[in-house]
Order: sequence, then structure tokens, then C-alpha cells
Amino acid sequence: MGRMASVTTYCRICEPLCGLEATVEDGKVVRIRPDKEHPLSRGFACPKGIAMTEVQNDPDRVVHPLRRRPDGGFERVSWDEALGGIAGRLNALRREHGGSSIGWYFGNPATFSYSHPLWLNGFMAALRSPHLYSAGSQDVNNRFAASALLYGAPVLVPIPDLKRTGLLLMLGANPLVSHGSLITAPRIREDLSAIVARGGRVVVADPRRTETARAYEHLPVRPDGDAWLLLSMLHVIFEEGLQDRAACARQASGAGELRALADGFPPEETEARSGVPAAAVRELARDLARAERAVVYGRTGTCLGRHGTLTAFLIDAVTLVTGNLDRPGGAVFGAAPLWLDEILRLSGLATYGRTRSRVGGYPDILGTFPAGVMAEEITTPGPGRLRALVVSGGNPALSVPGGEALGGALDELDLLVTIDLYVTDTGRKADYVLPATTFLEREDLPLPFLQNHLTPYVTWTEPVVAPRGEARQEWEIIEALARRMGIGVGTFPLQRLAHRLGVRPSPRFLVDALLRTGPAGDWYGLRRVLGRRDGLSLRRLRRSPHGVVLAEHQRTGTLRRRILHKDKRVHLAPPEIAAEVRRLAGAPEPPDGFPLRLIGLREMRSHNSWMHNAPALMRGGRVQAARINPKDAAAHGIEDGAPCRITSPHGAIELTALVTDEMTEGTVAVPHGWGHRGGWRTANAAGGANVNVLASPDPADLEPLAGMAWLNAVPITIGPA
Repeated sequence: MGRMASVTTYCRICEPLCGLEATVEDGKVVRIRPDKEHPLSRGFACPKGIAMTEVQNDPDRVVHPLRRRPDGGFERVSWDEALGGIAGRLNALRREHGGSSIGWYFGNPATFSYSHPLWLNGFMAALRSPHLYSAGSQDVNNRFAASALLYGAPVLVPIPDLKRTGLLLMLGANPLVSHGSLITAPRIREDLSAIVARGGRVVVADPRRTETARAYEHLPVRPDGDAWLLLSMLHVIFEEGLQDRAACARQASGAGELRALADGFPPEETEARSGVPAAAVRELARDLARAERAVVYGRTGTCLGRHGTLTAFLIDAVTLVTGNLDRPGGAVFGAAPLWLDEILRLSGLATYGRTRSRVGGYPDILGTFPAGVMAEEITTPGPGRLRALVVSGGNPALSVPGGEALGGALDELDLLVTIDLYVTDTGRKADYVLPATTFLEREDLPLPFLQNHLTPYVTWTEPVVAPRGEARQEWEIIEALARRMGIGVGTFPLQRLAHRLGVRPSPRFLVDALLRTGPAGDWYGLRRVLGRRDGLSLRRLRRSPHGVVLAEHQRTGTLRRRILHKDKRVHLAPPEIAAEVRRLAGAPEPPDGFPLRLIGLREMRSHNSWMHNAPALMRGGRVQAARINPKDAAAHGIEDGAPCRITSPHGAIELTALVTDEMTEGTVAVPHGWGHRGGWRTANAAGGANVNVLASPDPADLEPLAGMAWLNAVPITIGPA
């Protein structure tokens, strides 16, 4: 037996960031188990985190740079050859068409790295290119758009104070499977059960009786009916005088205008669109308004319909009007142990609508444009046309609506480069595939999630093992490429300062400086001199392998000073939202011939498009299935376990049917992230059907305020395959 060691780290697959213990033998990860000493997850980790051992050691991982051969296959090349070839072709495009001809798409894993987003944003800023895209337009960008309209600050996102609330209304969220999103609460099942144990309620509004809905109270809603439900609740609250007038006067402007907007949505007239009976709407609105402590929380299911930004906006509006915004047990605003709001603002990343996309005129969100316009940005002639694309930690050929249109457009690029663990469906089309590290092979700090922690907390991890083969961290690849191109990536204020001081601005240098100078920092020893408690520094975090808990609860009473509107008030009726309410009221009925509505679905044992090849997650012959209500199945000739065909106005897929009463009538649910066709040679790599084929590829069908993809409530019909 070789040398064995146990290394403490944390998971970076989804937002709970659970503590992990990795067993390393002779430099190789051989086992991962939950960290029993982690102060928040306390020995919990889901199957995906445990299965990361198999991804880490997967023989199909890309661990050396690859270059496309003339015959379409790939050959191994050196880093020098790869970076030299890429830099030469990018510089040729810059000389002929300008830096704006080069784009970048980053996927979900990039957000779980503290260094990757900073360096790629610096790289794109140095190019002066607007072509920055992310998976956020298939997930969360409307939440940031709503925050920009409400608070003037897109990154000011409230989190539900689960540990102190008495009534939680959840829309489009299934945290018993997802473990929470836009909130970091590793033992969220216990937090939800504790609400009920202390006499409270958890109400889950969803078209499907999800795992979470089964455990608590299920309120069936129609797909994309959330905005109708929330407006009708506001109607009841204002009509019956249940609003918290003091909170409205103290925190907000536009309450009267919001009341006028809600006036046209009485529950008796909205129940056909929301799917919720008027009596149930009235009862729920009264309960929320009268509860001592209540909060509304919405996630991905509310983001992907035709009115995602309006829905996110109304979630906060209902919380404020009932007096539950920025108060214990309501929605609170998490505080990071560094000046995160100011850092994002000063670095130019906290933007909404600063610029508009060339195709469709969509507003930027945090400096990114919707991925749904990428295909036409490539194929539409004119100044600023996208001619080269780098893709890091993402697979847009599979995850962007209308993947076939994008796939064809990718073939027209002068250069396509992917930085990834695998040769994905996007990578199959690439000129170069560059090997990235897994999260087990890099140091990290959960920088983007520091103000999402339900319990204020910070942690740091060193790499568990050295990178396999020639894999490199993304920031190292970006910096090396920038040097080859003769450009700098020092757009971040601390990076510029480091350059002036003659210090190489590595991520470690930056994070240590940010921690030390933050509100909880050690102020380079000054805190101790002044007789205060020891503050944070990278050195302290390295001595605390299980992290540091900073407080029992997030503070309240911080909202006013963090609002960026000049009047320091929450804006409840900006013109953009008034226009969206009018658009909602005039929403057309779906086309004839498509009587059912499609929604998405997340499963416990898979994650987006990159973990289906882990045998530990695919045991038992698990397959992708379309869930359908028994009455709908009978009406359309569908048998349980038999293949079925789902057709939308934009495409068709075939997969297995699962007939179940967890679905409301008229709704079909299909898990996303399947349908990959290449890169993974082993039999473990399950394929399935790409549900996004059913979504509209037309940029005109993107949600107007955030450019969000329309992936929920897609009109479909279904029949035997």
C-alpha cells in the first residue's frame, strides 16, 4: 500500500459548498467522503460530490492540449504549440476586425472558481469586446435584472432567513434535490423541517409535486403562472388593507403605482392563468400578510418562462409589502467578509443595461449578453460580428436553446477554443481543446457565494492533488494566452495596484489583500494592535481547514446603505416593470395543436450536462424519462415505460415515458442536461435527449428584460414514439 493522506476541501458542484474529506494515495484521489467537522454541512454531501472521484480519475478526461487535424480528429500538442497557434489566429482577427470580433462563453462551473471569472473578465476588457456570454441566461440572470430595477444593484440579492421564519412560500424551487440555489445552506432539509417543527409552514408552489412539495404543502400552479399568482396576491393584500404601510413608507417608493398595477389582477380573474383557485390565493395572501415572520423565495423554475424578471421582481415586492424585507425571518441581505459590493462596482462588473447586444438589443447583465443571440451574432454580417469564440467550463451546443442553429453557427467561426475536462459536443467542433483542472486540483475561495451564506462563513482550500497530465487552472491559461497576444488582463483595481508595486497579481495575492482590508479583515495586523479580535487573512484561513463561522445569523437593517438608487429606496414600480405587467395582461394563448406545457426538472444524481459519465451516479441503468400525468398519458396513448415522442413548434425528441401522479394535468417534465453525443468513449456516458431542442432558437423569443431563454411552459404535444 502506498502513502495515504486525508485532505480537507469543499465541493464546488452546487451552491451548498459542502465540506469534503479526500483520501489521497500516492498523489491520486481514491475516495471522497463528507467532512464531519465542517461547521455547516456537518457530515452531509450529496452523491454528486462523492462521485467527483470518478470524474477526477476518468480516463476520458482531457489532460493534454489537443489540436484539430485536417481529417477532423484531434492530435496532442504542447502548450507552447497550442497557445502560440491560438494567439496568432486571435491577433490576426484583431488586426483585421478588431478585438470586438472575439467572444467568450463561460458555463456554470466557472462561477465556482474565485479566479476564473476575474481573469476572463480582465481578458475581455483588454480586448474591448462586448461578446461575453454565460450560462446565466439559461439559469439566473433575470434575478440580477430584478435586483437592478429594485435596488439599483444587480448583485444585491436577498436570501430567505430560513432559521427564523414562520412561513416560507417557495416558487419553482426543489431544494431537497437542488440543495438550494442563490442560498448557501448545506443542511437545508433540516432548516425546512425546523420551520414546521416550531409551528410554521412551508408552502411549495410548483406544477409538479416535487420531492420538496411531497414533504411539505404543495400548491399546484400552471407552468409560468407565477407572475399571475403574485400579482393576484398583491391585489388581495392592497384591496384588504393588509400591506405593512410603515415598511412601504420607510423602505420604498412606488407602492401606490404597484397597487394600481395589481388592481387588474383579482384572483377570480387570474386563476385560469395561475392554476390556483381564487379562494386559495386569498387565503395565502392573508396568511403571508398576517404572519409574524414570512418570506417568499423563488428559483430556477420561475426564471425560465416568458416573464422571469417580472416574477423575480414580484417575489421581492410581496415580501416588502408584507413588511418582511430586511427583517429577521423574512428576506435578508447577506454580508460578505470583504467589500464585495464595492469590488464588483469598482471593477465594472456590477452592471445592468450599460450596453446592448448587437443582435436583439438586449441589456447586458453583469457584463454578459444572453447566449441565445450567439448564433446570430456569428452569422449576421457587419461591424462587431463574432468571429472567434473561447468556451470555458460550458457546453453551449447542448445547453443553449436551438442547439442545432448554434451548432451550425459554430462551424462558421474562424476559431473555436474550449477549455474543459472533456471533449464536449461543443469541443467536438473546436480547433483546440485545452485541459482544465478539476476543483480538486486547484486552490479556491467561494468568492461569488460569500453573501449567499445563510450562516455567515468563509473558507479556503488548497489543491487536494496536483493537476493530472498537463491540466492548468483557467486563470493560468488566460494569463499565458494574454502574454502571447501582448495584452494585459490587469483591469481589476487590485491587479493594477499590484503591477505598480512590482508584485505578480496572482489570485492568492488578490484574495489575501481583499480579506485583510475587508470588514472582517486583520488590517495587516492593525486590528490586533488596536485590541480587536484577530481578523481574517489568507494565513488564518489556511490554518482553519474547516472554515470560519463569522456569526450565527446574517444581519438585518443593512438595506438602505446598500441600495444604489439615489433616493436610497426600493423602487416598486419602475417603467420597465409596468411595461412587463401590461405585456403579461396581453399575453397570447399558445398555438393550436400543442395542448401540453413542458417544464424542466433537476435530478439528485445528475448535474447539468457533465456528470452522466460517473458510474456511481448512473447505477441501476438510470435513464432520462418524461414525466406525464396519468390522465394526459391516457388521452395521448402513452404507456408507462414505453418510448414517447415530444414535439414543439421548434423540434422533437424521443425518450422513455414515466406516468406519474406527481405531475399536474397538462404538464410534462423532462430533465435537462442530457443529449450529449461525443467526447466520452466509455459505456458509462449516457446520452438521452436534449430537451432544449424543443425551445425556440429565435432571439425575439428571449425574455426582454434579461434575455433569458424560454425553457419553461413550452407548448408541446406528445404521442407514442
